[in-house]
Amino acid sequence: MKFNVREDIIALTPKWKGERFPDGRPKVADKYLEALKSLTLEEVWKPIFVKGYENQFEGRLKVLHDDGRKLIGRAVTCTFCPTRPDLHEVMFEVGTKEGRKGSYNQWVVDTLVEGDVVVADMYDKIYKGTFLGGNLTTAIKTKTKTGGGVIWGGIRDVEQMKQVEGVQVYYRGIDPTPIRDFVMTGFNMPTRIGSAICLPGDIVFGAGGGVLFIPSHLVAEVVDGASKTQVKDIFGFEMIAQNKFTTAQIDRNTWTVEMLDMLMEFIENDERGAKYRSLDWSYEYDLAINGDPNDTQSAL
Repeated sequence: MKFNVREDIIALTPKWKGERFPDGRPKVADKYLEALKSLTLEEVWKPIFVKGYENQFEGRLKVLHDDGRKLIGRAVTCTFCPTRPDLHEVMFEVGTKEGRKGSYNQWVVDTLVEGDVVVADMYDKIYKGTFLGGNLTTAIKTKTKTGGGVIWGGIRDVEQMKQVEGVQVYYRGIDPTPIRDFVMTGFNMPTRIGSAICLPGDIVFGAGGGVLFIPSHLVAEVVDGASKTQVKDIFGFEMIAQNKFTTAQIDRNTWTVEMLDMLMEFIENDERGAKYRSLDWSYEYDLAINGDPNDTQSAL
């Protein structure tokens, strides 16, 4: 048994065909992380949900900074269970032989690189389940630059944590107790956060009161799909305000050729459409011309 095994991570993420980190995690390009900053939760959620990824969001979390800032980065996952002496001996010996120092949560934070986000399933343990405090939050900032954490468990030293600039943390509760009586059973393996599942290298998108885990192989498609939803909303709101289209027309999954043509004109000529001019709309035109079996349904 080993922690953070490159071959296991690659085997878990076969749909990812791009560059990988030395530990095997998918290395989604920085440009996509940057693009996600301008998108909303609903815009990002839709392209995932329609592909059958229905267990990627968890909204039952508290947030360290309730100021609208997003948490976006590549997931480093870890999973824990209640302590048991014999299991702790086995798992701690594994980490010791691998040269890891300190406690389990320190092992995880020590591996972080720029752009990472810790995703930790502490089995909703808050009392003695405080995965992060002031020291480790500072370490996360130093290593990741813009990262943070998603903790299905507790945190402590909240006043200190809030003073660490540029970090955002989603968590379940606060307790002054230090972390105790737990065992790490998985490191960069599938990790459950409430109702959601996260794989190593998924893109963490924390916004709008919850966290969405975007499968690495879908990120490029999600960003383009979300950008299309975004510009369609900008255009659609204006068309509704001008009484040119009804809400029913705008909300359809498939727009007509006429509507798409008007959208293309808007993107080309309106300043608000400038950043969307590189998007490819051939798929949407194909559906408009040849039909879509779901075109009678309202868009999600």
